[in-house]
Parts: sequence; C-alpha cells; structure tokens
Amino acid sequence: MKPKDSEQARWFIDEVLPQEKDLRAWLGGRFPSLKDVDDLVQEAFSRLLKAHDSGPIVNPRAFLFVVARNLALNQLRHLRYERPQGANEVDPLSIIDEVNSPPESLASKEEFQHLIQAIQSLPERCRQVMTLRKIYGLSQKEVAKKLGISVHTVEAQGSIGLRKCIDYFRQNGYLNRFAK
Repeated sequence: MKPKDSEQARWFIDEVLPQEKDLRAWLGGRFPSLKDVDDLVQEAFSRLLKAHDSGPIVNPRAFLFVVARNLALNQLRHLRYERPQGANEVDPLSIIDEVNSPPESLASKEEFQHLIQAIQSLPERCRQVMTLRKIYGLSQKEVAKKLGISVHTVEAQGSIGLRKCIDYFRQNGYLNRFAK
C-alpha cells in the first residue's frame, strides 16, 4: 500500500466510517420509500473518496449527508418515471428535513454564506453550472440540456468552478480555519 493510500484509508476509517450508522438511520427516516439504502451509502462513500482525492474535505460528515441526500432525491425522481401503474407517487419536494438534521446542524450559516460568495465570484458560465449541479443537484445531462451546452462543457466548467471555489476558500483563509 502506498503512503497516500494508507493515509486515505486511515482518514476514511477515522473520519468517515463512524458516520455510517447515522447516515443509514437518517436515510431510512427521511426516505422510507427507497428500497436499497446500502447502494446509496456505498455510492456516497465512493463520491466522498473521489472528492477527497482532489483535495481536503472540510467537513466529511456534512459532505457525506448532502451527497446521500442528493443521491436519494435522484433515485426518487427515477422512481417517478419507473413506478408501476397505480402506485403512489413520491414527490421529492414533499420531503421535509427536520430543522436539526445532521447536515444542517453541521454546516453553519456562515459556511453557507462563504460558499455563496465563492460561487458568486465565478465567471458566469461556471456560476450557472456550479449552481445547477451543486445547489440544485441536477445531473450533468440535465444541466447541459437546461443551458443548451454539451455534457463535456458542463464537466469542464464544473471542474473549473470547483478549482476556483477552492482557490477562493484558500485565499480567504477558510480552508485553513477548518482543516485539522
């Protein structure tokens, strides 16, 4: 095992894995109509690890819960199209998060304001893509269709936007403040 792999494994075991029980309980309580919470948890872990490869994650727990929520909402959207005739429709907008749910209690209003400022500092196309992808949780394909651009452009603009947001946080001292 390479030192970086060992470091990532230790980070995952120490910071992420302890969140699994809470994440499963939260998903089960918020999205009872979803059949396979295991898949959502594994996909959330996978995305968290991929994001961690590109740089430090300030709050792994909040990131994990937000990713899992977005995955669950996407799955509910797909259920709406795949459900059998006569089955009850699940409207993702009718799902109400409690005030003190884990992601909201972990991410303060101040941190959210910093994120908004970072996104607002982006060039227009990056800002549009980042807002639709990260704030509204649309897929790359949905963003491409909505903006009338290619999926490749969405991917490229998303990468540029993410890098510029990270630079914004570094320049303003936000990454150093939250890094362990």
